[in-house]
Amino acid sequence: MRPEKQVIVDDLKGSVAKSPYVMLTDYTGLTVQNFTDLRKQLAGANAECHVVKNSLITRALEAAGLPKAQQPVGGMTALVIGSDKSEITAVAKILKKFSKDTSKSKVKLGFMGQTTLNADQVMALADLPSLDELRSKIVGLLKAPAQKIAVVVGAPASKVARVVKAYAEKQPAA
Repeated sequence: MRPEKQVIVDDLKGSVAKSPYVMLTDYTGLTVQNFTDLRKQLAGANAECHVVKNSLITRALEAAGLPKAQQPVGGMTALVIGSDKSEITAVAKILKKFSKDTSKSKVKLGFMGQTTLNADQVMALADLPSLDELRSKIVGLLKAPAQKIAVVVGAPASKVARVVKAYAEKQPAA
């Protein structure tokens, strides 16, 4: 391999190794404006989209220790990788919406850690709630029992207080 190609593979390998996920998407038929819009949306989710030769993508994925894809990478392929602050569900939602809006770009496959995801699995990730939504649901679930306990514990005390008040009001009258 020529040295300049080896530099590209090494750079991609480093990016892939740091990313919590990797997705390969087809960009056939996209205009420059479409691709620019996709890159802006992905940047908002702390992700990047790179266009690199398929052979270099394959070598970078293998060098990063990811499992070998069942089918060879072919066609017009873009590589989507994220930073450590990036959520795979947010990126999957962007790719799903972009695919629906343009009806041209399709996800080919993805990797989450050492797990290989097919296109349907990546699209299923898009339907999952985000990490912040999951955290708020968990906090809500943890908060609900505490509120119920406070109501149950507070109820007898308020009943006792009402009885004492009623008795106190009745006493001076007698």
